[in-house]
Amino acid sequence: MGILGDWDVAIKTPIGTLHVVYNFTELDQVIVGSAAGQGETVSLSDIVVTPAAGGLRATWRQTVTKPMRLKLDFDVLVSDDELKGHSRAGRLPRTAVTGRRRT
Repeated sequence: MGILGDWDVAIKTPIGTLHVVYNFTELDQVIVGSAAGQGETVSLSDIVVTPAAGGLRATWRQTVTKPMRLKLDFDVLVSDDELKGHSRAGRLPRTAVTGRRRT
């Protein structure tokens, strides 16, 4: 199953924990995704999923405007119905990311 499906994700930022719902689907054998939270839904870009020790490594990029305009890079390890990793916005410190697949 990999990363496909809906995920409840928590992103721990300096301004507090953001709760976002991610959706990953496959379209013409390419993984596409979106993130919904903080009053906006954004598309994900550059999604790459590769085998890794303990599961699958997934990376992607997204741009948000709320709570402020940021370009984010994500790097997570997907293991069964959980994901864990980090996101980074430019030179800002990276932030912890955890998630659980919706059933």
